[in-house]
Amino acid sequence: MIHKAGFVNIIGNPNVGKSTLMNALVGEKLSIITPKAQTTRHRILGIVNDDAYQIVFSDTPGIIKPAYELQSSMMDFVKSAFEDADVLIYMVEVGEKELKNEAFFNKIIHSEIPVLLLLNKIDKSNQDQVEEKINYWKEKVPNSFVYAISALEKFNVENILHKIIELLPEGPPFYPKDQLTDKPERFFVNEKIREKILTHYKKEIPYAVEVDTEEFKEEENIVRIRSIIMVERETQKGIIIGHKGLALKRVGAESRKDLEIFFEKKVFLELYVKVNKNWRSDKNQLKRFGYKD
Repeated sequence: MIHKAGFVNIIGNPNVGKSTLMNALVGEKLSIITPKAQTTRHRILGIVNDDAYQIVFSDTPGIIKPAYELQSSMMDFVKSAFEDADVLIYMVEVGEKELKNEAFFNKIIHSEIPVLLLLNKIDKSNQDQVEEKINYWKEKVPNSFVYAISALEKFNVENILHKIIELLPEGPPFYPKDQLTDKPERFFVNEKIREKILTHYKKEIPYAVEVDTEEFKEEENIVRIRSIIMVERETQKGIIIGHKGLALKRVGAESRKDLEIFFEKKVFLELYVKVNKNWRSDKNQLKRFGYKD
C-alpha cells in the first residue's frame, strides 16, 4: 500500500476561523476559540491518522503587524509554517481583500507547493456574494484551488480533506499513529484557562495574561492541577480575581468542566494570580513560555 504523509499549514488574518477549521478536520478541540483577535498564540499541531496517510495540520496565529515582542514571536510561528508545508491552506472570509502582511501574501501567490484558498463563513453570506468572491480570489491567487466553506457548520470540510489527501506527497508517518498532537498536557491546561479569560474579560486584560501550569499530577481517577495566571500589573491582578474572588472562581469552574471532558476524568484545579511585569516584552520570559526557541 502506498502511504502518504505531510504537513498542512493553515494561515490567514485574525478571526477568519482557522482554529475552527483545524478542530473540524482533526475531530478534536485542540485549538481554543473565542471571538477575540489573537486568540491563537502558538503554532499547534493536530494529527489525523489513517492506514493510508498521516496529515499533520498546523494552526498558526492570525497575521498581524507586531507591536511588541510577544507578537513578533507569534509571527515567527507563521513564518515557520511556510517553511515546512507540503500543502498550504490560506483562509479568507467574505469581505476580505488580502493578508495584512504583503510579504506573506507574495509568498502565497508565488508558492511552489499546492495552495488551498478557503472562503470561510459563507453561512453568513448569500450565493451571489459567494460566487463573486470565488471569482475574485481565483484571479487574485491563480495558483490556488478555491473552495467555499463554513468551518463552523462543517460545510464542504469533507471535500477539503479528500483534496488534501490527493495532494499529499508519498512518505512514512512523521509521528506515531496513535498521537493526536505535539503539545503536552500542560499546554492544553494553559489554553483552556486562557480561553475562559478571553471570554470573560475585556479590553487589554486578556492580552496581558499568560498561564503557567506548575503542577500536573494524573492519578487513576483524578488529575490534580495547579496553575498560575500571570498579569503585567497589580491593577490587572485585582480585575482577574474580581470582587470576593468571584471572577477567578468562574474561570476556575468553567476551565475545570472543559478539562474533565478533555482528560475524561475528574479534575481538581487550583488557580493563583501573580504579577510578572512586562512579560510580553521580555525575551527570557517569552522563551520560558514557549514563544522563543
